[in-house]
Amino acid sequence: MKQRQVFMTAFDKKRLDELIEVAREFGEHTRKDLKDLAAEMSRAKVLEPDQVPADVVTMNSKVVLKDLDTAKEVTYTLVFPREADIKVNAISVLAPVGTAILGYKEGSVVEWPVPSGKRRIRIEKILYQPEAAGRYDQ
Repeated sequence: MKQRQVFMTAFDKKRLDELIEVAREFGEHTRKDLKDLAAEMSRAKVLEPDQVPADVVTMNSKVVLKDLDTAKEVTYTLVFPREADIKVNAISVLAPVGTAILGYKEGSVVEWPVPSGKRRIRIEKILYQPEAAGRYDQ
């Protein structure tokens, strides 16, 4: 199965690289969440923030996701780990769903393994993307 193109802003890549590097310095380089994020980043096409398409999930994007098995929709904001707060639906990029949606376009179906099999979601809508709003510093 051919993998879809994943996009990432140069600003997000720099900050995520720093996150992974700090974890390595603290001996956490074997963590699966960090390995998954690094793998996803390694295949991303890196763009300047003003060049990223408006329909791509970037850091601090607010997105509507639909679980394709339950038809349930949920809205999340994709954030860095220190800003994660499930009470306000701010999901960490290190959470499986966070890593899974980073860099994908609106309408994409994303899947990842879970203990009971595979979880499948569709990115229904991007309600807010910092770059599309002219915010290149988020």
